[in-house]
Amino acid sequence: MAETTAELTNKYVMEHHDVKSCLKKGLINYSSLARLISKELKIEKKTSVEAILVAARRLSQKLEKEISHENKIRDLLSKSELEIKNRIIVYVLDKEIGFEKVGTLQSKVMKERDKFYLIEGSNNYTLLIQEKYSELVKNFFISHIIKETKNLALITIKTTKEIENTPGTMAFLTSLFSENNVNIIELLSCWTDTLFVVDSKDVAKTMNFLKF
Repeated sequence: MAETTAELTNKYVMEHHDVKSCLKKGLINYSSLARLISKELKIEKKTSVEAILVAARRLSQKLEKEISHENKIRDLLSKSELEIKNRIIVYVLDKEIGFEKVGTLQSKVMKERDKFYLIEGSNNYTLLIQEKYSELVKNFFISHIIKETKNLALITIKTTKEIENTPGTMAFLTSLFSENNVNIIELLSCWTDTLFVVDSKDVAKTMNFLKF
C-alpha cells in the first residue's frame, strides 16, 4: 500500500534532523518547506504540495509538545556532573579468556582506583581500560585480543536517580552526538551514570554541546 502524502512528509522531516529541529522551534517557512519536500520527493501536483503544507503544520504542533518534555530532560541534565578520563583503550576479546585472569587484572586496576569495564556480548567481550594497563592486558590476553582501539576518552555523565523515570534522556543525548558529528565508539550505563567513549580529538567539541 502506497504511503500518503502526509506519511511521506512526516517521514522526510523525521529523517532530516535539522528540518525537524527548526520545525519544532517554529523557525521555518512552511511554504518553502512544502516546495522543498515536493521537489525532493518528486511530488508535482498542486493539491499534493498543499497536503504537504498541512501535514507539516500538524507535525509542527505535535513536535512543539516535545519541547516541554525536552526542557524536563535538560533540567535533569543541568544538575549532572561530567567526568572526563583520557588515555582510554577499548579491547575486543574473544570468549575464551580465562575469568581467573580477568579477576586478577580487575583487582590490580581497582586497587589503583582506576577505570575497568568489561561488557559481555553474544560472541565476544569488550574491555574499557586506561592506556597505562595496555602491556598488562597484552600479557594476560595476548592470544585473545581481536581488536585494540587507542586514543580514546571516557566521558561520564553523572545524573540524579530521576533519570530512570525520565524517558527519552538517552535518545536526547545520543542525538546531540549525531547532530555534532561525534562518533560514539562505546556506550554504557549504570543507573545514574551514563558513559560515552569517543575519540580524544572530539572531547572539546563534546564538552561544548554537553553544557546544560
